[in-house]
Amino acid sequence: MSDKALRLGTRRSKLAMAQSGQVAEAVRRVTGRPVELVEITTYGDTSREHLAQIGGTGVFVTALRDALTRGEVDFAVHSLKDLPTAEPEDLVLAALPVREDPRDVLVARDDLKFTDLPRGARIGTGSPRRMAQLNAYARAHGLDIETVPIRGNVDTRIRYVRDGELDAVVLAAAGLHRIGRIEEVTDFLSVDTVLPAPGQGALAIECAAQRADLIAALGELDDPFTRAAVTAERSLLAALEAGCSAPVGALADLLEGGQFVKEMRLRAVVGTTDGTRMVQLSTTGPVPQTHESALALGSELAAEMLAQGAAGLMGERAH
Repeated sequence: MSDKALRLGTRRSKLAMAQSGQVAEAVRRVTGRPVELVEITTYGDTSREHLAQIGGTGVFVTALRDALTRGEVDFAVHSLKDLPTAEPEDLVLAALPVREDPRDVLVARDDLKFTDLPRGARIGTGSPRRMAQLNAYARAHGLDIETVPIRGNVDTRIRYVRDGELDAVVLAAAGLHRIGRIEEVTDFLSVDTVLPAPGQGALAIECAAQRADLIAALGELDDPFTRAAVTAERSLLAALEAGCSAPVGALADLLEGGQFVKEMRLRAVVGTTDGTRMVQLSTTGPVPQTHESALALGSELAAEMLAQGAAGLMGERAH
């Protein structure tokens, strides 16, 4: 490869710029080449509709992929949970770096924990998945909450709490870590309470399929355990025929046996947003050694969930 600067396509949001900046620094280290950020506005950034209304799937991605296809940027950085599960033939996920904390977190008034919120507490989230699981947990434990649909960047969402409009908001731990605001979290939500979105906490570095030299260089940043885990999660999402705005939670994690990681557990949930009906299952198997075995782990669990009626709980399905 030449010494010419590599162009990294990124969304313009504070979070996207922060995580792209971190990837840019890592790419500089492994390639020895300068990296410049190219800011791209996506439909998801400009639309004021809720994600469930505008389809969710791909709304933050299409403009970046178009820039890649046209050769305006050399590679792009996405939050993996925003990516549609179908990969275009002319593009490739060259690297999935080590995953950040996949959990959801609460930012609440008065430093409150989730279980300490007052009766009638209003909790803001733009995610049907979070609504479904928060409401289900509240029902099971006698909590009285109201989930309120919101949009906006991290600043906007936290401001709803600071201004007293909401008692709390739910956000992704990974995003707050990346922008240096994790100290504002008042409660880390256990994955036993709220399973994250498939791929949550992971970044995807994508480039054109014909750029073999660049794919090899970016591949230095790939983490095989992260790739196996998120491949299983996204395979489940694809088999459910659900988009990234569907009320589907999934997490694959590694189970240690002695000194070695021997097994992977995949947990998943689908539910109605009011939390009244849920399908929640898990499976455990050997750590996938191939892309195909990771895909199988997800698709097999999805088949079990569909057999228990998961399709009827997802509302609008992606086409």
